[in-house]
Amino acid sequence: MEDNLKKYFVEMVKIDSESGEEQEFLKALESLFQRELNAKAEYDSYGNLILRVKGRNSNKKEPLLFCCHADTVKPGKGIETVLENGIIRSKGETILGADDKAGISEILVALQKASQYPPVEILITREEERGLLGSKFLDRSLLKSKKGYVLDSEALQEIIIGGPSRVEMTIRIIGKAAHAVEPEYGISAIEVAAQAISLLKTGWIDPITTVNIGLIEGGQVLNAVPENTTIQIECRSQKHKRCLEQSRLIKNTFQTVAKARGARLEIESKLGLRAYQISENTEVVKVAKKAIQLMRLKPVTKIICGGTDASNLNEKGIATAVLGTGSKLPHSKSENISIADMERAVNIIINILKEFS
Repeated sequence: MEDNLKKYFVEMVKIDSESGEEQEFLKALESLFQRELNAKAEYDSYGNLILRVKGRNSNKKEPLLFCCHADTVKPGKGIETVLENGIIRSKGETILGADDKAGISEILVALQKASQYPPVEILITREEERGLLGSKFLDRSLLKSKKGYVLDSEALQEIIIGGPSRVEMTIRIIGKAAHAVEPEYGISAIEVAAQAISLLKTGWIDPITTVNIGLIEGGQVLNAVPENTTIQIECRSQKHKRCLEQSRLIKNTFQTVAKARGARLEIESKLGLRAYQISENTEVVKVAKKAIQLMRLKPVTKIICGGTDASNLNEKGIATAVLGTGSKLPHSKSENISIADMERAVNIIINILKEFS
């Protein structure tokens, strides 16, 4: 199993698939799963890849869903891998791409190795790293599964059963331009932004809520009072109501400062995610716990402030939990994964497949 896991994974990460540029990788997966598992492939209107694998030694008719995403963050082009002491990492100039190609490799090897499983649907989404866009625009009618798992977390013992609401805000401040030597005739949009930001609490607001100022753009030349500034802010919370309250506080803070300084505002706000939580008594959670225990690990359920495709799949009526792949330090050049942890992840998947057979 080790040789296959390593081979598939290394081959996958060598194929560039930064967000929005997944087509070559998806075509490679289509061919690979057709060749190795005789899978039937279909793409929905957004370009998500759906693979269907017939059951093995099972009379179950309802398929079980496994989901991973095809895209990686930057820098994810020209990835070269290094294997040292059983751990795979990049040479250091790029991310590794274990997020989420480790999960895809593990699903493939689990289905090759398992002696028994129900029909399986495998969803490989696009543009997950851009805000779960693939699963957001997924054509649900193409899937028959009612239960499933997303392979897109880290620790093998963790089962993610909930995720956050996320509000994305774009705030445009319109001040008044003036020459730098006549500042009394201008209204600095940058100063308005700075004052408002100084009044906000960022980072962890409370144990379940975060605020992040991700982008600021303002001014055009050095010798003029800047007329325009744009700020992009997100807030997240494991409670939907709390997320909305926080977004209103941000809006009110900017409005108050802008009014006091004589500036105008244009605010765009959209709900990117809605908080969800599935019960610990849900079948997918109970089966995952048992599968993890069989690997002599102690299962732990978690609700997180990060987004995964499970947010959209649960909203679309597919009871979905998130499992770990064994990867470490995702979204960084230090990202790595051990072959031993990948093997454990494969065996957890095999245990799940057997339970649903």
